[in-house]
Amino acid sequence: MVDHQNRRPKVDLDFTLRRVFGKSSFRPLQREVISAAIDGHDVFLQAATSFGKSLCFQLPAVASHGVTLVVSPLLSLMMDQVTTLQANGIPVATINGKTQYAERREIMDDLLSGHPKIRLLYVTPEFCSTETFRRNLTRIHAQGELTRVAIDEAHCISEWGHDFRPAYKELLWFKTNFKHPPVPITALTATATASVRTDIINLLGLDIRTLKMFNTPSARPNIHYEIRYIPGTDDSCEDHRLHDFLLWLKQVKSRRDSRLGSNENNSPTVSGIIYVPMRTMADTLAWLLSQSGNDIRAIPYHAGLGNEERNRIQAMWTSKTPFLSNDNNNNDNEPGPAFSIIVATTAFGMGIDNPHVRFVIHWTPPRSFEGFVQESGRAGRDGRAALSIVYYNIEERNRVFTRIQKDDIADRSGSTRRYTPQTAAAKARNQQARTKSFQKVVDYCQNTGRCRHEIIKEFSGDYELEMMGSTQEDFSSQFTLSSQPQTPNNLPVSPCDYACDVCKYGPEEINKRQLDVLMDAVAADGLL
Repeated sequence: MVDHQNRRPKVDLDFTLRRVFGKSSFRPLQREVISAAIDGHDVFLQAATSFGKSLCFQLPAVASHGVTLVVSPLLSLMMDQVTTLQANGIPVATINGKTQYAERREIMDDLLSGHPKIRLLYVTPEFCSTETFRRNLTRIHAQGELTRVAIDEAHCISEWGHDFRPAYKELLWFKTNFKHPPVPITALTATATASVRTDIINLLGLDIRTLKMFNTPSARPNIHYEIRYIPGTDDSCEDHRLHDFLLWLKQVKSRRDSRLGSNENNSPTVSGIIYVPMRTMADTLAWLLSQSGNDIRAIPYHAGLGNEERNRIQAMWTSKTPFLSNDNNNNDNEPGPAFSIIVATTAFGMGIDNPHVRFVIHWTPPRSFEGFVQESGRAGRDGRAALSIVYYNIEERNRVFTRIQKDDIADRSGSTRRYTPQTAAAKARNQQARTKSFQKVVDYCQNTGRCRHEIIKEFSGDYELEMMGSTQEDFSSQFTLSSQPQTPNNLPVSPCDYACDVCKYGPEEINKRQLDVLMDAVAADGLL
């Protein structure tokens, strides 16, 4: 239960937001989430990329006494947030594999002092499982200084999720061991199906009697979602895809120049991300784009790059003027290119934030629907119009499915993946979840008759969350803690104001485009 007797006096959230975080106002729903956390509730937040989920545990940490423990799955994600908090003068620390012993000792000495200065401590889920750290946390809790635990990317706890990480299951330890008083937990994710949401609530031991649940639509209204169907043979596919993309960039530049005038120096650089499945493809495509003569500065990003190079690219990308270059000799007086593009594998992901990305392109169908929603959601974080394009054909679909099957075989024979389920049954569930998630991608791409926003909302379980509400009565009566997703009988209409290809051009036109590409492929194979 929530301990109301030891609550702090009412916090001036607006003052804290302006004074500490330098923001003028809350985004919709942020105030409600933050208030629930400060009041001591367990909180579940499922919100689209760009919502500002991190503020929902950072501001309560600043406004309350004690320490907020933040569990985060990626070093880049932690470092990005730690750097931003430090810039705002907030006492924050992280303990990870790169933390030197002397720094680690200094951090723990502060936390165990009984009156720690540190307000937020970022750690990985694996570190939370170590006996030494658990003993120290127990001491911090006994001193009354462990205020709350924030668990980012909470979907990683579920074997039905696309990013399952076994160490997340060990986080139930917080609820099992910290009962007097209980430590409230804030669980956050951008993507979770009904079964994954159930796992998050059950496996973290969240208190359903007082749990506050919040959600925002998975489909972002400022993003135009589009599928582009391409020929099937390898050479024509690659040529057509590159030609189509370059033609689109030329059209974007032409419209922008006509709107802003002829002075090129007044034209801001347009930033975008292209996701590709392999490192070699990232290298090759970045080179082709940069050499195309279209005022494009493109650079590859993948796990094959050294840490120093990846950090350099991340720093450029998250700067106010992300003009990417292949060296460190940027000339600040040099006008920026028309387009600044990262060509990346999924290694370029969580925690690398540029709010002004205008487009996200999936060069091939993404491997998971949840990954697609997160990656496409990196566009338009500033609230302005943005674009998501997926290039699709049957051959590319089959290649992706083959790669998923190869991963499944590798898992069964002694996985090459770093994080893998620990039992045969768990592996089977995770493999089934990956296949099911990719089938959603296929259905999304091949459907030519429904609004893309509507499909994203349905596949993400948004309609169920909308019906649930966030009060205790609604939660208890309408949400069954079952691993079986509940689908409403009558889905509400989800108009997107022409913000997808189907609604803009009509189902007949989209179906014709898909059929034309299919017929071209058949003709190329000599079957017509």
